[in-house]
Amino acid sequence: MPDDKTGRRPDRASAPAAFDSDGHQTLPTIRMAHQMSSAQSGRMRVLVVDDSERVRKTLATGLHAHGMAVETAADGAEALRLLNSLSFDIAVLDLVMPRVDGVQVLQELKTRKSKPRILVLSARDQVQDRVEALNLGADDYLVKPFSFDELLARLMALSRRHFDESSPVITNGRLHLDTAARLARVDEAVLTLTPKEYALLELLVRRKGHVLNRAAIFTQLYESDSMASDTVIEVLMSTLRAKLAGAGVNDLIETRRGFGYVVA
Repeated sequence: MPDDKTGRRPDRASAPAAFDSDGHQTLPTIRMAHQMSSAQSGRMRVLVVDDSERVRKTLATGLHAHGMAVETAADGAEALRLLNSLSFDIAVLDLVMPRVDGVQVLQELKTRKSKPRILVLSARDQVQDRVEALNLGADDYLVKPFSFDELLARLMALSRRHFDESSPVITNGRLHLDTAARLARVDEAVLTLTPKEYALLELLVRRKGHVLNRAAIFTQLYESDSMASDTVIEVLMSTLRAKLAGAGVNDLIETRRGFGYVVA
């Protein structure tokens, strides 16, 4: 992500970003690599809900740079609309917003069987605020101002909890996925995957035993405003299978004609 003043990409050694209670960035950059390796970009789907445009844009840019698919909402009403139409792994939720606030969103989601993990991100720093949010179903609570690195670490931890994983490494036969490092290995050999190929592989392995059709996969891998067509999934599937076959894994992903794809 370019620096606002210099136009240069941030250096890995730069200090982590922090934001004040109004969403103003108090340190100059978000720390990230100059270039992410081809297998270091997963595709966790995150919804950022905050009435501060600065917070929404900054988090969307930073999380996208770390390989996440990000949607944003300016208030709770818009957030609920997105949650009703799209599937998310995690929601980053502010509490104080116009129209429908974060507490109302938590109350609505508490009654649902299927919902994302929720990280509350709020300037409210009193113990009773945290207790109320957690009692309403929030999974974590981070107070503004905050460090982007800490928020990212908390999101990754929530992602592992979402899939009931105590370890970031998922093993399926000879295949090992390090979801923290975004690396795929067959035995000890690292697969050279593009970000989308890695995301597709992780999605199918996480949903082992569940048949996913092309449209469902596309929804997980691409933002809602993407100009791509879901036919791109067939291309991704072909290149991913070729790379797996090159590593000696030929039958990991099955095609169920008329239904979709599955890791059995």
